[in-house]
Amino acid sequence: MSGKFVIGSRGSELALWQAEFVKDRLQTAFPNDQFEIKIIRTTGDELLDRPLSKIGDKGLFTKQIETELINGRIDLAVHSLKDLQTEQPAGLTIAAVCEREIPNDVLISKIGGSIDDLPQGSTVATGSLRRRSQLLHYRPELKIAEIRGNVPTRFRKLNDSNIDAMILAYAGVSRLGLDKHISQIIPFDVMLPAVGQGAVAVEIREGDGRTAEIVKQLDHVQTRICVTAERAFLKTLEGGCQVPIGAHATLDGEVVSLEGMVGSLDGTVIFRDCVSGNAEGAEPLGIELANTMIKLGARELLDATREQASSNTNLAM
Repeated sequence: MSGKFVIGSRGSELALWQAEFVKDRLQTAFPNDQFEIKIIRTTGDELLDRPLSKIGDKGLFTKQIETELINGRIDLAVHSLKDLQTEQPAGLTIAAVCEREIPNDVLISKIGGSIDDLPQGSTVATGSLRRRSQLLHYRPELKIAEIRGNVPTRFRKLNDSNIDAMILAYAGVSRLGLDKHISQIIPFDVMLPAVGQGAVAVEIREGDGRTAEIVKQLDHVQTRICVTAERAFLKTLEGGCQVPIGAHATLDGEVVSLEGMVGSLDGTVIFRDCVSGNAEGAEPLGIELANTMIKLGARELLDATREQASSNTNLAM
C-alpha cells in the first residue's frame, strides 16, 4: 500500500534542512510512498523586532504547525525538539526523536579563540536568557546584546555590527555547513545546552497508525531516553525555552546521567546539580533533579527572572 504524506515545517534554512532530512530518510525507507514539505509560518517567524522573552514561549515556533497537524492539513510535523512545549496539545504525540547532533553551544568570535580569549568588556550577542545567564556567570564583565533571526541572518548581523562575538547551537551551525566559523565548542562545565538541543522531533496525530508505523523508523532510543530526562526536568520546573534553564543527559549502558542548571539573568546566581539512575527511570530522574533545584530556591529565582525579562525594553537585533 502506498500513500502521500505531507510534512509541516517552518521556512528557515535550518528548519528546511531538518524537514528534508526526515523526508529523505522516509523516502529511502518507503520508496513507494510520496512525501512533500509544506512551509508554515509561525509567530516566532513573524515577530523579529523584540526579544523572545517579551513575546512569551508557548508554542512560539510550533503552534501554527501543530494547528495544521490537528486539522489534518499535514500528516507529520518536524521540529527542533528544544522548541516543543513539554506537554503536547491534545491529540498530538512525539512519534520519533532522531539521533542527536552534538548538543553544545558554540562561540562565533571575530578574533577567534575561546570565551576566555575575549577581551574585557567585549560584547557577545545571544537571544537566549540561558546563554546570557551562564556567560555572565563565567565572564561577568562581558556585555550582552540581543540578537534574533535565523542562523544566516545572525551571521550577517554579526558581520555588520560592532559586536565581537555571538553564541549559537552547534547543531544549527553544522547542519548549514558553517563549521569553519566556529571559534570554540563551549564545554558543558561553562554552558549547559537547552533541553533537547541538537535533536529533531517528529510529531503526529494520536491514533494515526499508518504515519506512526513509518515514522518509528526514525526514532533513536538512546536520544529519546536522554531527552525524556531533560524534558521532565524542564516540565517540573514549569519552564519554557525562554527562561535560564539548561540540561544535558548522557547514557552509558543502562545508566542515564542528567546535569541541570537554573540561573538569574545577570548570572550572579546559578543552581547546578547532577543525578544518575537507571535508563528505565529517565523521567523520574528529571523530576528528582528539578525538585532538588526547587528546594534550593529555583522556582522563586525563575519567577523573578520572568518578571525581569518581561520588563526588559531592549529590542532585538
